Amino acid sequence: MIRVGLVGFGLGGRVFHAPLISSVEGLELAAVVERSTHLAAERYPGITTYRALDELLADSSINLIVVSTPSATHFDIARHVLEAGKNLVVDKPLATTSAEIAQLMALAAAKGALLVPFHNRRCDSDFQTIQKLLREGTLGRLVHLESTFDRWSPGSARRPWKDDPTQGGGILLDLGTHLADQALVLLQDLFGMPEAVSAHIGRERDGAGADDSFTLRLSYPGLSVTLAANCLSALPRPRFHLRGTRGNFRKKGLDPQEAALSHLTRIDPGPWGEEPIAKWGLLSVDVDGGMVTRPVEPIPGNYRLYYAGIRDALLKNAPPPVTVLDAWRVARLLEWAVESSNQRREIVCNWSEEPE
Repeated sequence: MIRVGLVGFGLGGRVFHAPLISSVEGLELAAVVERSTHLAAERYPGITTYRALDELLADSSINLIVVSTPSATHFDIARHVLEAGKNLVVDKPLATTSAEIAQLMALAAAKGALLVPFHNRRCDSDFQTIQKLLREGTLGRLVHLESTFDRWSPGSARRPWKDDPTQGGGILLDLGTHLADQALVLLQDLFGMPEAVSAHIGRERDGAGADDSFTLRLSYPGLSVTLAANCLSALPRPRFHLRGTRGNFRKKGLDPQEAALSHLTRIDPGPWGEEPIAKWGLLSVDVDGGMVTRPVEPIPGNYRLYYAGIRDALLKNAPPPVTVLDAWRVARLLEWAVESSNQRREIVCNWSEEPE
C-alpha cells in the first residue's frame, strides 16, 4: 500500500486529488496538510491532519506527496519535498516558469525521486476519442485543430488568488496549461513540435486582475492549431473542432468527470465518465463522394488512470503517465505565447534549449 499525503484541501484537493487517490487500488489517502480547518478529516474519517508541510515530511510512512495549492507556491513546496527525498505529484502548472521546472527536474533526478505533473485532462473522454481518430487516420490528413475552453464567469474569481498574477493566477497558466499539453501530445507523433506561436492574451472582464482570455495559434508543417479560452462565453464554442482532407470532427460540451467528482469522496465501482448519446461528438467524412455524418461513441474518460499510472511508476512497473519534460515544454510554449502577445508578432519556437 502506497500511503499518500495531500498538501492543500481547496477545490483541487477536494474535487480531484482526494477522490481519485481514494478510488485507486494500492493507494491510501493517509494525511493532509490543512493550516486551520479539518475539512479532509470530516470527509475522510481516520485521515491524519497536519498543520505544516514539515510535519508531513517528517512522517516516514508517507510514500507520495501531492501538492494542490495556489500556483505560485508550487515551486517552493516542490523543492522542499524533493530535498526531503519524497516522491511528488504537483497540480498544474508544475511551476510558473520553465526555468523553475528545469530546476525541479534536475533536483528530482539528483534525489532519485519521482516528480510528475498533474496533467489529468489527458484522461478526458474527448481527448481519448480524438487521439483514437487521429491514430486511425479517420479524418485523412489533418489540416486544422481547434481546442477551446469557454466559460461564463463575468464576476470575480471565487478564489482570489486565481485573479492575482503575482500568485500565479490567470487563465493562461490555468486552462492554457491543459490545452497546450493536450495539443502537444495529440500532434507530436504526426507533426512533431510546433515551429512557431502567435498569441493574443488579455483581460476582458471589468476591473483589474489577471488575464482571463487568450487565443494561441500554433504553426506546424501543413497544420495550424488554435487554442483559446475566455470567461465571457454564455454560448461556448465547440470544445474541439478538427478538419482533415477526408472530413471533420466536432465535439461540444465538457468532459463530465469534474462535475461528478464535486459530489463524491470516492468513485464507486461501475460505469464512470460516460456521456449520453445526445452529447457525443459528430464525425462527418467523405464516403464515395458524399458526406456521411454520424455520432461517434466516445471512449469514457477516467481520471483514475492517472493515479493508477503513478502507482505503477512507484512500483517500477511502468513509466510515469506524464514527464517533467512535458511540463517544461508546455511552460516554454506559454512563455513564447506571452512574448508574442506583448510584441504583437509571431515567435519561433526554439526546442533545442530543452533541458536534459
